[in-house]
Amino acid sequence: MINFKIILNVLGYLLIALSFILLIPAFLDLAFSNETWQSFIISSIITLGFGITFFISTRNSAENKIQTQDAFLITTLSWVFICIFGSLPFFLANLNISFTDSIFESMSGITTTGSTILSNIKSMPEGILLWRGLLQWIGGVGIIVMAISILPVLQVGGMQVFRTESSDTTEKILPRTAQVSFAVIIIYISLTALCFISYWLSGMRLFESLVHSMTTIATGGFSTRNDSFASFNNRSTEYIAILFMILSSLPILIYLEVTRNGIKSFFRDTQIKTFLIIILVSSLLVISYLWIFDLKNFEQSLRHGAFNVVSIITGTGYTSDNYNLWGPFPIYLLFFGMFVGGCAGSTTCGIKVFRFQILFETLKMQIQKLLHPHGVFVPHYNHRKIQDEVTSSVMSFFFIFILSFITITLLLSMTELDFVTSLSAAATSLANVGPGLGATIGPENSFYAVSDPAKWILIFSMLLGRLEILTVLVIFHPTFWKK
Repeated sequence: MINFKIILNVLGYLLIALSFILLIPAFLDLAFSNETWQSFIISSIITLGFGITFFISTRNSAENKIQTQDAFLITTLSWVFICIFGSLPFFLANLNISFTDSIFESMSGITTTGSTILSNIKSMPEGILLWRGLLQWIGGVGIIVMAISILPVLQVGGMQVFRTESSDTTEKILPRTAQVSFAVIIIYISLTALCFISYWLSGMRLFESLVHSMTTIATGGFSTRNDSFASFNNRSTEYIAILFMILSSLPILIYLEVTRNGIKSFFRDTQIKTFLIIILVSSLLVISYLWIFDLKNFEQSLRHGAFNVVSIITGTGYTSDNYNLWGPFPIYLLFFGMFVGGCAGSTTCGIKVFRFQILFETLKMQIQKLLHPHGVFVPHYNHRKIQDEVTSSVMSFFFIFILSFITITLLLSMTELDFVTSLSAAATSLANVGPGLGATIGPENSFYAVSDPAKWILIFSMLLGRLEILTVLVIFHPTFWKK
């Protein structure tokens, strides 16, 4: 039976923490004499009130054990509640942002998607810009903790391949989450600090360095400028962004392993090697195309090609150039690159590299069986046998991902969006990338002009993609609510 007490208890903890985080942009706005500081204070009080209510009314729930159904609900509701309360500053500030747009911006932030409804970002108060960065930074660390400690236990989309003996039961979810969180947060803060210092030394303003370091490490893509990195026109800044987008797309605990066992452990993970090969090959293809067809000089081809390929594949969503003008081949490659994502255990979304690897190994095994019907072939991932349940889970994820993508595209087309916009909006929201394709939601545009019904479809799509689809859909199954 679902234990609503423990669910509300966890949500209470999260909301209390969120209420204090809301004070950070409030103090910043106060320092800059921006009137929007009041919206953050009011939002903090409301959030704290709900958090304390949830916590006090369920204070004896810590003795209860968390079950599988509870874990699914906690995971989904955590993102929903943070999205709702995180939207309050946008809605309460006198910035002419509607309720729908506030929820959209907040969901895009917390899911690290990076799509925005703001048409004039540079004119926004500093507190709002910082809050957008904080939402993505919080969402990034949250998804890492979930991917490492919760999803393997829930066996979502083949994530159980990363399960360890210390996380083999739902009863151990909360203790393991606490253990993992500490290590993750230390590494996460360290990467953010390095990125911040690098941006600042490259010539980026102090405040913008802070915001961009948070959205880079979260592979979120929110910027302080309307044209993202194209506004800076700084080679050093773009190369630094490329480096940290890649570093943020690797399993975060690999850095802990490197400190213990040396740099060799970095290259033992086949997922990392495959991801880097995908990035390298895709970048070389786009760079070559831009240079050969004389669209850019060599340095521009190298910089813009690599930057935008890395940004799209990792799901960060920064842009350094309008790739809509690059011609069909780069656009097609970037479109399909949206679905790739990075490594499991990172802040990236999309299908993720390890699933492609498992699918490839399974396909290779099937071909070998056709050629040698009496042979015994066993697929492997990272030098370990792939269990049948993992293969089944990954194939189910691929099916539901494609089905969700088609469904969202069709639903968006019913809101009178054109085919290219519907297709790319479905892809960029489900894969949590950020910018889309075409004149409406392309790299130089926002989602402001999209209708409210389409925005609500995209809000749900962003949540689906961030939580690996099945984590959300399972709660809509009738048997989920049975004892």
